[in-house]
Parts: sequence; structure tokens; C-alpha cells
Amino acid sequence: MRLDKFLSQQLEVSRAIAARELRAKRVTVDGEIVRDGAFKVQPEHQVEYEGNLLQLQVGPRYFMLNKPQGYVCSTDDPDHPTILYFIEEPTAWKLHAAGRLDIDTTGLVLLTDDGQWSHRITSPRHHCEKTYRVTLEHPLREDTAQLFAEGVQLHGEKDLTKPATLEVISDTEARLTISEGRYHQVKRMFAAIGNHVVALHRERIGEITLDDDLEPGEYRPLTEEEVASIGAPR
Repeated sequence: MRLDKFLSQQLEVSRAIAARELRAKRVTVDGEIVRDGAFKVQPEHQVEYEGNLLQLQVGPRYFMLNKPQGYVCSTDDPDHPTILYFIEEPTAWKLHAAGRLDIDTTGLVLLTDDGQWSHRITSPRHHCEKTYRVTLEHPLREDTAQLFAEGVQLHGEKDLTKPATLEVISDTEARLTISEGRYHQVKRMFAAIGNHVVALHRERIGEITLDDDLEPGEYRPLTEEEVASIGAPR
């Protein structure tokens, strides 16, 4: 990659400003001042700006975030803070959520700049399972698990939901696993049987489970095994 383009991405400035910083001798490569924007940056190079090391991004990136309440999963929102507030990575604005959560829903969000990978999570064709811990306003009906296993009718839709698995935790808490991603699906499924979701927390997407060590607002890179677990397109 050209050095001026690399600087532009890392510092999130225009190519013209990057060129100005080069001319001002603020950039070194392997300890030597470089002023030529056409210089080709290689993965083994150590590029520093005013003494701070800049990391060359090689290949796509994958992270898990423990999303707190009050943040939206879009990359830009004029009215609400976005989850990118927590991501301290170069060119974080290029990342997107692979499966969004509502502003008041907490838990596992996967972020990536790999569009094909995220499509395998969000596309209805791939039936990627997602598990949520649900807190309810009213006690669970005894037949809730059976109703969800058979599929329920959501308001305004003609097709029943696909079979879902309900694990009862207490009278007002349950763990629900679904394999589709309709709009506000979990909340609407419980509304369809006369209950109301008061708190919703996503624990799992596919084989990727939220790391217990991550506090709300914390994130970490996915392991190679976690990335690979999403699988190839079918």
C-alpha cells in the first residue's frame, strides 16, 4: 500500500493532509524519515507517526463486543451514540455489525469489515442460530415451549415463525434460540402469546458465545476457530 494512503486511513485524514505530514518529516519507516507518499508499505515495515507506531491492517477483521444499553448498532446515527464508540481500532468506521441489536438490547455483537462473512450470519438462507436470555413482565405460560417449537403467528405476517427452542430459567426468565432474524422477532414472539419482554440479552450467534470476561462496552478479536465456525456459503 502507498504510504500516503496508509497514513490517510490510519489517521483518518485526507490524502492531502497525509502528504503534508510527510513533508513535515513527522513519519518514519523502520526509524528513517520518509517523505515520499508513493513509498510502498510492506507488512514487515514499522511505520511511526510522531513516534507512535501505526499498525498495517492485513486482511479482514473480526471482533466480539458486549453491547451495553443505550447504543445503536449502526455506524453513524445523528440521535444516538453508536457501538463504534467502544472500538479503538484503526479505521473503525469501516466495521459493521453482523446482525444488529436494538438500542435497549444488550449482549453479543459481532463486528467485521468482511461483507461475505457477515452475510452468512444475517442471510435467511443460512439459518444461523442466535440465543437470547429473556426477562419477561409476566410469568411464562406452561405451553410456551411447545408453542414456540410449533411456530407462532406474528402480527402483520402470514408465515409462522420457524421452530424455536425455549429453555425455562425461572417463572419470568428464559433462554430462547431462534434460527431466523425477523424484525424485533423475540419481542414479537412473546407479544403474540400475551407477554412482554422487559430485558433482552444476546448470548450466542452460531457457535460463537459471548465471552464471560467481557464487561459491557468491552470487546476482543475473534479467534481463528470462531471466525471459521461461521462456515462457508451453502
